[in-house]
Amino acid sequence: MVYSEIVLFIKTNSMIKKPLILGIESSCDETAASLVTENEHGIPTVLSSIVSSQVDIHKEFGGVVPELAARSHIEKIDIITKKAIDESGVALKNIDAVAATAGPGLIVCLSIGLSFGKAIASSLEKPFIAVNHLEGHALSPKLNSKLNYPYLLLLISGGHTQFLNVQGLGKYKRLGTTIDDALGEAFDKTAKMIGIEFPGGPQIEIYAKKGDPNKYELPKPILYRGGCNLSFAGLKTAVLRIAKQIKTDQEKYDLAASFQKTVEQILYKKSKVAIKEFKNINENNNNTLVVAGGVAANKKIRESLKKLCIEENFIAIFPPMNLCGDNAAMIGMVGLEKYKINQFSKLDHPAKPRWPLDEEAKFLKGAGVKL
Repeated sequence: MVYSEIVLFIKTNSMIKKPLILGIESSCDETAASLVTENEHGIPTVLSSIVSSQVDIHKEFGGVVPELAARSHIEKIDIITKKAIDESGVALKNIDAVAATAGPGLIVCLSIGLSFGKAIASSLEKPFIAVNHLEGHALSPKLNSKLNYPYLLLLISGGHTQFLNVQGLGKYKRLGTTIDDALGEAFDKTAKMIGIEFPGGPQIEIYAKKGDPNKYELPKPILYRGGCNLSFAGLKTAVLRIAKQIKTDQEKYDLAASFQKTVEQILYKKSKVAIKEFKNINENNNNTLVVAGGVAANKKIRESLKKLCIEENFIAIFPPMNLCGDNAAMIGMVGLEKYKINQFSKLDHPAKPRWPLDEEAKFLKGAGVKL
């Protein structure tokens, strides 16, 4: 190749446009928008990520009120999206696709972001990509880490707690799940019983720093049975019984600390079982544990699982702290992955309040569950 041809090759390839994806998220009580692309090495890059929380709206009710959440999404989604576009420094007309959360979540909330995303895609005549919110969490560490398949995923959020063997984009095999409460739900309900105002889950860790983790002996349901399935209902009930009797702030701190310690022990033990199962079904020795979802921001849980991974010769990977909770960057990132393989959705794609990553996994919730 002569010099002039080399120069032309470099100029041509340097001008190749990288995919630019607009992500939209409205599955619960966060209205979010993000612009995501990739660098010259194919690594996802977040150009902007705007999240509007509804904490003040739901605080007086002690939890998310779906109708109020949906109304807030309607009021804010265009404003948040415009802010994300402005902050990214790119023009809306230059996006290549729109990715929006289609489930799981609250149907009245999902419908807002999904319809908004479809409208933008249709008006610009760009591809539309429906994204599973859980897949966003599952792949979110790709935003700050090099992540190779397969890997073991511990998804811990407000509505979901499960171990999955992630074999590739859209390829998930569930290894274990909660048979009752999700871990994030257990944190929030414990906080409410202790007297911490909504959203209390993240405050448990702060309270725990001031307490004695050995003050209360709390149950660890199905710790030694059920494989890597989990249960938190019995733990929550025990907290309620004690919470009714406590009278001082110090007792609140002690209960929070005891709860935090118990959760760490449960996750440590069940993750150890999940690692063993993961090793048994994967022969390529890609020993990676990804921990994602809102509860992955808990520093004590991170420390405990990092310790376990050192013991098991695994690598522990977590999303950035600011991307553990619900956000649109992870939705845009999944959209980017799907865009590159032309995996698009139709504009009549429905909102799915229940949308498991492993469609073939048995439903394990409710009375009469056998492990």
